Amino acid sequence: MAITAGMVKELRELTGAGMMDCKKALNETDGNMDEAIEYLRKKGQAKAEKKASRVAAEGMVTVAVDGDNKAAIVEVNSETDFVAQNEKFQNYVNEVAKQALVTKAADMDAFMEEAWIGDSAKTVKDALVDQIAVIGENLKIRRFEKVEATEGCVVPYIHGGGRIGVIVEAKASVVNDTVKEALKNIAMQIAALNPKYVNRDEISADYIAHEKEILLAQIMNDPKESQKPEKVINGMIEGRVNKELKEICLVDQVYVKAEDGKQTVAKYLEAVSKEVGGEVAVKRFVRFETGEGIEKVETDFAAEVAAQLQ
Repeated sequence: MAITAGMVKELRELTGAGMMDCKKALNETDGNMDEAIEYLRKKGQAKAEKKASRVAAEGMVTVAVDGDNKAAIVEVNSETDFVAQNEKFQNYVNEVAKQALVTKAADMDAFMEEAWIGDSAKTVKDALVDQIAVIGENLKIRRFEKVEATEGCVVPYIHGGGRIGVIVEAKASVVNDTVKEALKNIAMQIAALNPKYVNRDEISADYIAHEKEILLAQIMNDPKESQKPEKVINGMIEGRVNKELKEICLVDQVYVKAEDGKQTVAKYLEAVSKEVGGEVAVKRFVRFETGEGIEKVETDFAAEVAAQLQ
């Protein structure tokens, strides 16, 4: 497969690796972008995997709640930030969230075919088409998720005017203002630090094995580290895996409001539980970030105008 300059540029943006390293990785993997990222990771040349967290689409995330034990979160995309700031668009997204709160749909296709709560003669899809006509820009309901607590409560949090939305479901034997405030603090932590799991029990053995494989490949590609005894290398791998898990597991993260800069989220929740006289634990969370994983098409307006003049 012919490797183009655009492919090299894209891989460089995704990994932070050098231009020649990216070109070599693409050549070695016959242009497969995902395999090229893996190749660079194993060589220790990928500075960061940015693909999944790149935010390029516009729009809004919002949450609808029903009491203390039910909430729904939605993401609706627009073409421009101008529309995302429009009151009509924002009101529409709020209505979509209310729809998600009562939906019985298990996927987006079924959701789009449901009767619209604002007008039962229309489907959700029909209402979306109407909004596109009114706003004059292409819109898309990208995703939704419902959260219902059976042993405690749910607490929502919206950051940046709808840039990030979080719902925390907690197992709590006591539900009061102190507990809700603590869970809002946790939701803010999730918004800021983007953990992938609540705790290590949620992480598959395959994921850990894969990360160890990557780390071993990095060590063996280092002239100095590869000469160390096997026992030392294994210890290095375990240490680096543990460090990564502390970053991606919520309860292992350092609590952002910790006065000593050391208290973990787990220890913070233990302190809250002691204060209220009952267990308070995070059962699950949902975090939506507007446009994450969507790459926005970059338009060269000068080239577009020139092409029209030809």
